[in-house]
Amino acid sequence: MDIRISNEAAQWFIEEMDVEAGDSIRFFARYGGSSPLHEGFSLGVIREQPDEVAVETVLDGVRYYVESRDLWYFDGHDLQVGMNRDLEELQYDYVKPE
Repeated sequence: MDIRISNEAAQWFIEEMDVEAGDSIRFFARYGGSSPLHEGFSLGVIREQPDEVAVETVLDGVRYYVESRDLWYFDGHDLQVGMNRDLEELQYDYVKPE
């Protein structure tokens, strides 16, 4: 699994979540909602220091990660985080690696 963060999404984290170099952003499975991968679950995001990092990427000094206990949610897909410009919000795409 890989995590990719677009520059626009990274800017959103800076502006909306006051993220700065040295901070960590965790992506996790949360109960409720829906996603293309699992009905009844959706992707959560929180600024939090890591516990058991399984996958991470660092962009401009900010660590974006998924913990071991949440790997099941991604079902072998990479996570791509971009921006929906029309809605001005994050957009999550789940891509099966080739």
